[in-house]
Amino acid sequence: MSHDAIVIGAGINGLAAAHVLARKGRKVLVLEQRAAADAAPMAGWVPPAVFRALHLKRRGLTVEPLEPWASVALDGGGRLDLGQDMPASVAAIQRLSPTDAGQWPSFCARMRRLASVLEDLYQEPAPDVETTAFGELFRLGMLGLKVRRRGRQATIDLLRLLPMSAAELLDEWFECDALKAALGAASIRHLCQGPRGGGTAFSLLHHHTGCRAGVFRQPRTNVQAVLDQLPGVEIRRGARVSRITVRGGRATGVVLQNGDEIAAPLVLSGADPRTTLVDLLEPGWLDPELVRAVRNIKSRGVTARATLFVDRPAPFRTLTVGGSLTYLERAYDDAKYGRVSARPVIAADAQDGRVVAEVQYVPHAPAGGWTDAARQALGETVTRRLDEAAPGFAATVTEARIEAPGDLAATLGLSGGHAYHGELTLDQILFMRPVAGMSRHATPVGGLFLAGSGTHPGGAVLGGAGLLAARAALAAS
Repeated sequence: MSHDAIVIGAGINGLAAAHVLARKGRKVLVLEQRAAADAAPMAGWVPPAVFRALHLKRRGLTVEPLEPWASVALDGGGRLDLGQDMPASVAAIQRLSPTDAGQWPSFCARMRRLASVLEDLYQEPAPDVETTAFGELFRLGMLGLKVRRRGRQATIDLLRLLPMSAAELLDEWFECDALKAALGAASIRHLCQGPRGGGTAFSLLHHHTGCRAGVFRQPRTNVQAVLDQLPGVEIRRGARVSRITVRGGRATGVVLQNGDEIAAPLVLSGADPRTTLVDLLEPGWLDPELVRAVRNIKSRGVTARATLFVDRPAPFRTLTVGGSLTYLERAYDDAKYGRVSARPVIAADAQDGRVVAEVQYVPHAPAGGWTDAARQALGETVTRRLDEAAPGFAATVTEARIEAPGDLAATLGLSGGHAYHGELTLDQILFMRPVAGMSRHATPVGGLFLAGSGTHPGGAVLGGAGLLAARAALAAS
């Protein structure tokens, strides 16, 4: 059976790319190494461009904002709850710092204006800063005009904020440790940096996309399950790709781990760039300098996922453990030396019958490796730290399961175990993501395109990279 296109990976971006191609009449085969679909909700922003392209509004898509989006445990007991309602958040902050309560609405309004700039950028191909083509120069000019139309202050804020650390930004605005910790935790999500690292203010802004003013944690959505069920493409599970075949400088299909060869004139890879271009592509098709750049993509996974099964409802909806910027930075100090944080940053989310927590910092390859004892120790640490913030919680936990970055590397084939296929640092965004010269999804191999979150616009923009990659492939074919 012949196919017009093969998509490697049935993740959110792979499926988005596949369905965009299918809507243009292409016969698409999606190859996924996992045997079963993962229908669990995920956090992130589904851009309007993806909504429109795939008609998701009438497909049962749900978007669930977290309430509160942050609940920071206070050292003296109690919590700072920041929710979807601005006046309620102001009132909560007022109890800790009247000065910060007065600053909060202004800070939120300015961050929302800046996030809207990113939202525009993320729904378009990455800027091409090397071109001299009139059409592209015009598009770059229009992007600049959009920024300028948001006002002189927004232009200044954007240029000033990009290289800043989150700590510098937050110290300028606020005095309350818990408030700064809530925002600081958002700024380091999936980053091998502490909040005092340069560029972490940009990461805070990135995770503000798709949120209303005053909310810095993206909602949960069932978009993965919706795309899994959309008709129009063939999904073959338990099919691990071992090689992308190339003849005459063009992709011709793939070879599976079982030896089956499947031909197609178009291959879109939802795998991370390093896996695609170094592991799946035969040597010799890429310039050695490009291979070196791809090998050097920073994809240091430092976030573990802890699933704690409970026998009764948790005494919180969300809970953040890490009550100050100093706490967050010290948690990162351990990871710098290959150690699991003794006092990790934890962002917990209570769900039916379980609590799911993102735990930082947990290196991909810690000293001593990932033994059963190491997993058990991390599960006990997470349970204990949550119990300190919410007394009595530990007694409700019946089982703890740990997915370390190394597990992501093994089960999903993610280089470095990084959920975003590469860190969102300033040298790995926009026209430099994944590397300079490949931000628009095409590769030097004809018919081979990168469609995963390791490309523009990056992780937490659900379906964005897949949509743009499919459009690039259609334009080139």
